[in-house]
Amino acid sequence: MNILVTGATGYIGKRLIPLLLNDGHKVICPVRDKKRAQSYYKDKKNVVLVEADFLNAHSLKAIPNNIDAAYYLIHSMSNSAKEFHVLEEKCAFNFKRFANRTSIKQVIYLSGITNDTKLSKHLLSRKNVENTLASEHYALTTFKAGIIVGSGSSSFEIIRDLVEKLPAMIAPKWLDTKTQPLAIRDVLSFLHKALAKKELYNTSYDIFGPEVLTYKTMLLQFAEVRKLKRWIITVPVMTPKLSSYWLYFVTSTSYKLASSLVNSMGVEVIGKKSSINQILGINPMTYKEAVQLAFKKIEQNSIISSWKDSYISSGKLKNYVHEFINVPEYGCFKDYKKRKLKNKENALNKIWAIGGETGWYYGTFLWKIRGFLDQFFGGAGLRRGRRHPTELNAGDALDFWRVIYADKEKGKLLLYAEMILPGEAWLEFKIKDNFIHQTATFRPHGIGGRLYWYSVMPFHWFVFNGMINNINK
Repeated sequence: MNILVTGATGYIGKRLIPLLLNDGHKVICPVRDKKRAQSYYKDKKNVVLVEADFLNAHSLKAIPNNIDAAYYLIHSMSNSAKEFHVLEEKCAFNFKRFANRTSIKQVIYLSGITNDTKLSKHLLSRKNVENTLASEHYALTTFKAGIIVGSGSSSFEIIRDLVEKLPAMIAPKWLDTKTQPLAIRDVLSFLHKALAKKELYNTSYDIFGPEVLTYKTMLLQFAEVRKLKRWIITVPVMTPKLSSYWLYFVTSTSYKLASSLVNSMGVEVIGKKSSINQILGINPMTYKEAVQLAFKKIEQNSIISSWKDSYISSGKLKNYVHEFINVPEYGCFKDYKKRKLKNKENALNKIWAIGGETGWYYGTFLWKIRGFLDQFFGGAGLRRGRRHPTELNAGDALDFWRVIYADKEKGKLLLYAEMILPGEAWLEFKIKDNFIHQTATFRPHGIGGRLYWYSVMPFHWFVFNGMINNINK
């Protein structure tokens, strides 16, 4: 079958596509940034990448029409709270108009549980998208999930940050809200097994785990899995804005995502029982089992996708990493270092392991201070770390940097700064002609940018010299 998968570089899409490929299907992936997606799927046969943006109806002409089924996995949760519902509805409308011109027989849509009488803007938007996608041309299958638990998921990482960083918590009252968390493995099973299943055409099902838990209970059970003792007191005085700041400063989430989550977490996410588990032969695992499975993946360094690699984890980049691949020359300050190579393989391995748990090879304390200041002023800080300790792909988050280009065979790594800066910054590592070349480039915005560069120059001298020397050891 020819299967269209939207959101191919997203958290769900990157995990679903290998399952479809294993079944022998051909997968067509419309992506906004083809160069970014190529780093994920360059070794995958039967994957066709097409550059298209569902916010731009004209760009959809590049997508083939001979498609048998499609997965709709587009969400705009972390865009501006004032406009994300408009963007989601526009994407759904453009998708439907495109799909009506193709041979698509089934569209499978992953939504959120919307049974509460008072829905957040986020959940109400998901409901509107379902209504928009309904068509007489193709059959729509909708799965509505609650909290998704898995290595790299936003909910898992936020709970992990809270539990592992705070021995005691004075928390907002929405921690008493009830929900039914579902393991990412079970979500993928529902999506995978529903393909071409005619009895699911034009149906909608809630999918959820076997337990009804409050967010507080989830935190405490997470602590039990990690063998940690935690105390949580909920108070009714935290406003949504204060709650958002609480999540932002304690966890690795961006403020926009924290705000969206807080608005949704006051809504009970309880699914309606149905026969879908029996129809597809799925027995969802418990919350503790999902957490334990997630940590097995983390220990094996086999996290396929992470929400942190989404552009919304910083909010600075929007769609295209390749727009930043040509480092500017005019009007820029540069810090250039060069060392004669001692051991190429060793140096490459160090460069590809930079950041995250490894650190930046010199001045760790200074990097932490810079990360704290960045977070204080609304940036990503160092909290995002990295998805894998030794692998890097274009588009990956790397502390407060974004990977723009990564080719180990060519010996080049280019990073773009997503920290709060009065300008733009790039950091490049290149191995060429038996030398290591390390270049930090800063394009200032106005007099403030120039003053910033001169103020940090003394630190750069120590940090960048120490970094390249330790990489070359």
